[in-house]
Amino acid sequence: MKIRSGRLALLPLFFFGCFLYAQERHTISGTISEAGSNETLIGVSILVPELQTGATTNEYGFYSLTLPEGSYELVITSLGFRDIRQTVSFAANQRLDFQMESEAEQLEEVVVIEEAERLDIRKPQMSVATLKAETIKSIPVVLGEADVIKSILLLPGVTNAGEASSGFNVRGGAVDQNLILLDEATIFNSSHLFGFFSVFNPDAIKDVKLYKGGIPARYGGRVSSVLEIFQKEGNSKEFHMNGGIGLVASRLLAEGPIVKDRAAFLAGGRASYAHLFLPVFKIDNRAYFYDLNTKLNYRLNDRNNLYLSGYFGRDLFSLSDLFVNTYGNAVVNFRWNHLFSDRLFSNLSLIYSDYYYGLELDFVGFQWNSGIQNFNLKYDLKYYLSNTFQINFGMHNTYYVFNPGKIIPNSPDSGIVEEQLTKKYANENAVYVDVAHDISPSLSLGYGLRISQFNRLGQDAFYVYANDNPVDFDEFSLVYQEATPIDTLSSRRSETLKKFLNLEPRVSLSWTLSEQSSVKASYTRMAQYLHLLSNTSSPTPLDVWTPSGPYTKPQLVDQYAMGYFRNFSGNDYSLETEVFYKEVQNRIDYIDGANLIANNAIERVILNGQARAYGWELLLRKNTGRLTGWLAYTLAKSEQQTPGRTTVVSTGRTVQEPGINFGKWYSTPYDKRHDLSLYGRYQLSDRWSFNTNFIFQTGQPTNYPVGQFQFEGLVVPYYGLRNQQRLPSYHRLDLSATLQPMRKPGARVKGEWVFSVYNVYNRYNAASINFRQNQDTGRNEAIRTSIFGIVPAVTYNFRF
Repeated sequence: MKIRSGRLALLPLFFFGCFLYAQERHTISGTISEAGSNETLIGVSILVPELQTGATTNEYGFYSLTLPEGSYELVITSLGFRDIRQTVSFAANQRLDFQMESEAEQLEEVVVIEEAERLDIRKPQMSVATLKAETIKSIPVVLGEADVIKSILLLPGVTNAGEASSGFNVRGGAVDQNLILLDEATIFNSSHLFGFFSVFNPDAIKDVKLYKGGIPARYGGRVSSVLEIFQKEGNSKEFHMNGGIGLVASRLLAEGPIVKDRAAFLAGGRASYAHLFLPVFKIDNRAYFYDLNTKLNYRLNDRNNLYLSGYFGRDLFSLSDLFVNTYGNAVVNFRWNHLFSDRLFSNLSLIYSDYYYGLELDFVGFQWNSGIQNFNLKYDLKYYLSNTFQINFGMHNTYYVFNPGKIIPNSPDSGIVEEQLTKKYANENAVYVDVAHDISPSLSLGYGLRISQFNRLGQDAFYVYANDNPVDFDEFSLVYQEATPIDTLSSRRSETLKKFLNLEPRVSLSWTLSEQSSVKASYTRMAQYLHLLSNTSSPTPLDVWTPSGPYTKPQLVDQYAMGYFRNFSGNDYSLETEVFYKEVQNRIDYIDGANLIANNAIERVILNGQARAYGWELLLRKNTGRLTGWLAYTLAKSEQQTPGRTTVVSTGRTVQEPGINFGKWYSTPYDKRHDLSLYGRYQLSDRWSFNTNFIFQTGQPTNYPVGQFQFEGLVVPYYGLRNQQRLPSYHRLDLSATLQPMRKPGARVKGEWVFSVYNVYNRYNAASINFRQNQDTGRNEAIRTSIFGIVPAVTYNFRF
C-alpha cells in the first residue's frame, strides 16, 4: 500500500493526539468570586494559553476544566478585575476557588486580552448583548434615573413605542413576545408609571443579558427574546450601604453578612415622591411607585448553596378620587445549587410570580381587579463532559391562573352587581437538552431540543359556538361581529380543554476565520402559549393576558440569523453585524371596535394571522481608552397579515372573507425602518466623566383620516388601510456629567454627583397626532401630542 507524502506528514500529529488522549485527565472546578464581597462572578474566563483552551463561569460563578495530567499556567480574566496567573498541577481531581480584586488601572497584557476575546469569537452563541450595572448607571436617561430597559434600547434590534411607553420590542416583535426573568422569575410588566421607569433597581443588579436570537433550549415560552437579569447575592464579608437621591425618586440598598463568609443578605428599596409636591400647586392627582428587592444566600458547604430572593413593586395613578389605577409585580424564588461532582452542576428552583392590575372608578361606582399568577418548578443541570463538550438539560413546569377581572361595587347603592369573569387555568411543561460542542479549533456548534406541552385546563364556564367559530362575518356590511354562543360547558380543573405539543429545535455554529474574526449562524424555533390582549401601540397596565386554547392557537416562530464578528487593533475595537429573518404563526389581531376590557369571551374579537420580520444589524464598539462606547444601527421591517377565512354563511353560500387590510401585509405598530443609536463615555480625569447618547428612529406606523363625511350634522372622519401612515421621525440628544468630589483621608462615604440633560435641543417628538376641526376657521387641523421637551436633572449617589 502506498502512502502519499502529504498523508505521511500527518502521522506525527495523529500519534501526538492519541498520546494526549491516552494521558490520564483530571478536572479542576470551583467558584470565582469578588474578593471584597464574595459575590460570585458570571462569565469569567479561565484560560490555559499553553493548550489554547479554557472555560467560563456560569450564572452562579461555577467552572469546570478538564486537562491532561501535568502542570499548566491558568490565566483568570474578567473586565474590571485584576488578572490572576497561577500554575496548577493536574495530578488529581481538585477544587480550587479564586477571588478576584477590582482593578483601579487597566494593566492587562495584550496577549491575555487576545486569548479572552478569542474564546468569545469561537463561541457559537450569537445575537446576545450583555450590560453591566456600571454601564447602565452611566447612560443618560430622563429625570436622571438609571434604567435597564432604556439602556437596552441603545442596542441594535431593540426599540419601543416612544417616550413614556411600556416594554420594548426586539427584532420587530411585540412586547408580549419578550420573556423577562428576574432571578429566573417571570416579570409580566417591566415598567413603572406607564413606561417612565423600569421596575429594576440598578443598585441590586449584577448582570443583564439579552438574547435576540440563537436562544438556548433552556429558555421557552416567548417567541421574540429573553431578557435575563440576576440580582446581587449580598456581601458576606462586611456591611455596606449605597443609594441615590434624585429629583423624583430615591433608592437605598443594604447588604452584609449574616454569618461571615457563609451567609449574606441584600435588601433594597426605591420610591418616587414627586406626587408629594402636587398639593402645593393645588393639583389633586397622584402618580407614584415603590419597589423592594430582597435576597438571602447561605453556603451550606462546598457542594450546596441556598438562595431566597424576592421582588415586590406597586404603581398608583389617580385623577382625584374618581379614577385610581394600581398595578405591580410580586415574585419569590427559592433556589438550591448542588454539585453532584466536579463535572455535574445542578440548580433547583421553586418560583411564585404574580401580576396584579386593578382599576377603581368612583364616579361609576365599582372597582375592577384582575391578574395572572404562576407557580414554577425548574430543575436545570449542566454536565462538563470535557472542555469541548458540555450538556445542559432539565425540566420546567408552570401552572397558571388567569383572572380576567372581578367587578366589585364601591357601595351598596351604586347599582353595580358584583361579577367574577370566568377564571382560566393552564399548565405548561417542558424538557430540554442543549449541547455546546467544539468540533475543531475552527468549528464550534451549539444544538439542542426543547419539547414543550401546554394543557388548557377546565373552567367554570366555556362557550361553544356553531362550527367552532366565535367570530361571525356579515357578508352584506362586510364587518366582523361577535358570534353568539350556542352552549355553555362547565368542566373540572383536572380536565383538559385543549392540548398542544411542540418540538423546538435550536442550532447555532461558529466558524473561526482567524484569531480575530468569525462567521456565525443560527436557527431557532420557539412556541409561545400566552397572549397579551392589547390594541394600543404601547401596552397599558389594563391589558389582559390570556392562554392558548380551543379558539386561540399558540404562536410559533422560526428565526434564522447569520453574522460576521471581528476584533480590531488588539481588541480596541470590535464589529458585530448580523442579518435575520423570522416568521411567526398564529399572531393574533382584533376585529374593528374590539372591546378587550372585562370581556368574558375574548375569543369573539380575535382573528389569527401571521407575522414576519427581517433586517440587518450593525454594532461597532470602542472598548479601550479614555473614550469608549458604541454605534448601533438597524435596518428592518416588521409586518403582519390576517387573511380572510373561507366560511359558510347563514344562507348556505361559501364566502371568502376580506380579513384585515383585505388580506394584505401591513406594518405592525412597532415597525421601525431605521434605528440609529450612539453612546459615548469620556473619562476626563479621576473626578470627571462625561456620557452622551443620540437616538434616531423612523416614526411608528399609525392611521390618519383619509376623508370625512357628514352624518346628522356631525363630521365623521374615515380611515384607509391599516398602519399606512407614520408619525414624524423620532430623535434626541442626551448628555450627563459625573463628578466624584475629593475624599478626605479615611472617609467612609464615597459619593458622586450626576448632572444630566435629557433631550438637549428640546425637540418635541410626537407621541401621537390627532385631528380636530378648528372652531374659528371651520378647517381641520392636526394636533401633535408630545411627552417631554428638555429635562435637566441632578442625582447624588453614595456608598459606605
